[in-house]
Amino acid sequence: MTDQTHPLTLYNSLTREKEQFIPQDPKRVTMYNCGPTVYSYAHIGNARAAVVADVLFRVLRHIYGEDAVVYARNLTDIDDKIIKAATEQGVEISAITEKFAKIYQDDLKALNCLEPTEEPKATTHIPDMIMMISELIEKGHAYESDGHVFFDVSTYEAYGKLSGNTLDALRGGDRVGEGEVARKKNSADFVLWKPELDGVGWDAPFGRGRPGWHIECSAMAKATLTSQIDGDVIDIHCGGVDLKFPHHENEIAQSCCANEEAKFANYWVHNEFLNMAKPDGQSEKMSKSLGNVTLVHDLLKEWDGEVIRLALLKAHYRSELNWSEDLLRESKAQLDGWYRLVSVKQIEPDTDEGHFVIISEFITDDLSMPSALGELSAIRASLTTFTANEEDVPLHIEDRIDALIYGANLLGLLQKDPEEWFKGNASSDDQAEFDAIALRRQEARAAKDWAAADAARDEAMAKGIVLEDGPDGTSWRKA
Repeated sequence: MTDQTHPLTLYNSLTREKEQFIPQDPKRVTMYNCGPTVYSYAHIGNARAAVVADVLFRVLRHIYGEDAVVYARNLTDIDDKIIKAATEQGVEISAITEKFAKIYQDDLKALNCLEPTEEPKATTHIPDMIMMISELIEKGHAYESDGHVFFDVSTYEAYGKLSGNTLDALRGGDRVGEGEVARKKNSADFVLWKPELDGVGWDAPFGRGRPGWHIECSAMAKATLTSQIDGDVIDIHCGGVDLKFPHHENEIAQSCCANEEAKFANYWVHNEFLNMAKPDGQSEKMSKSLGNVTLVHDLLKEWDGEVIRLALLKAHYRSELNWSEDLLRESKAQLDGWYRLVSVKQIEPDTDEGHFVIISEFITDDLSMPSALGELSAIRASLTTFTANEEDVPLHIEDRIDALIYGANLLGLLQKDPEEWFKGNASSDDQAEFDAIALRRQEARAAKDWAAADAARDEAMAKGIVLEDGPDGTSWRKA
């Protein structure tokens, strides 16, 4: 490990304790994260789960090596909502899923999320699901009923350990709803296989149909992460706290029973909810009924992806995060300050491992990202007397700037060239117009025509840009 004095610890939702992370094989660290059902746009809550997993992925790659970490994030491209939407629109389900899968991937790329090692699609792993369901039936953990296959939760004694539920308290555990209760042995049994819907289905020994939600991730995790090793236990499983029950609970039950393993994953990492801040200072859950669902795709039209990413890192992943415009503005100002400092360096940052120590105490302590960000801000604050106008960068200051860049990069920040950052997403035509305004102010100042200089400044402000005067002339940046 890079820093032996600060080993990585993670809060394990399964044991409800913070534990030192010890992979089964440090040369092949396995990690699974539940991806989206691709029938619509992802909201900012979905993005929080993806960004948290991405930071963990980056930290693991730093510790064990980029080629040593295998990260799988699935795409659920078969679902009743997808089938019904395709039927209503008269198109193939792939027309819907491929569109929104691409949008999701582009949105996460804009948030500086690395591509996962594996990105399995549910529809390409139907045979794996059928095989797992067949094994569960054969081993007495599942049964057929009226064209359906259900998992019998009474055959798995540890059911409910992750979520803290008990079988007596449970009422259902699948997406189908109360209509399936009459077909079940126990009300908590969940569906593994359902009859085909609107002509969409696959042939299976237990009838033509489609998979249930939970079996998809179990089969995809096994196919992408454990097919090349002895045993079927993965190192880490991530996801939002809303998936803890029933989805993750059911994944554990079916995977452990099919694979005959005591565990499905050694560490369970769950991020908390994202709430929407209200004008009165209170917050509320994000929901369609309240009309406050915020889509990543829409946010990216107004804010740079790095601003959104930094805002998502402002609270510890196990704490609820209150989302607001003020949070975004604060994050934008913070990044502006960092990029302004970084702009004095025209070379690649020194990747001395010693720079990792500066934030390792925080980032390896259960991914304490707010503490790590605080340390980076302290570095920035210690350099407030230094300005980008100075020609020579003292060595001790250059070293601190390197540390800031190195730490921010580990969090997926400061990924752009400073000049690109300050230009924002302005088009080439806009850039030409802004350049002309900056030149007019520069020429007016040289001629001591202060009225014309002020007019250029006001025109720039009206167009959402800020003019900055320096020894080399006047430049502009997005406000």
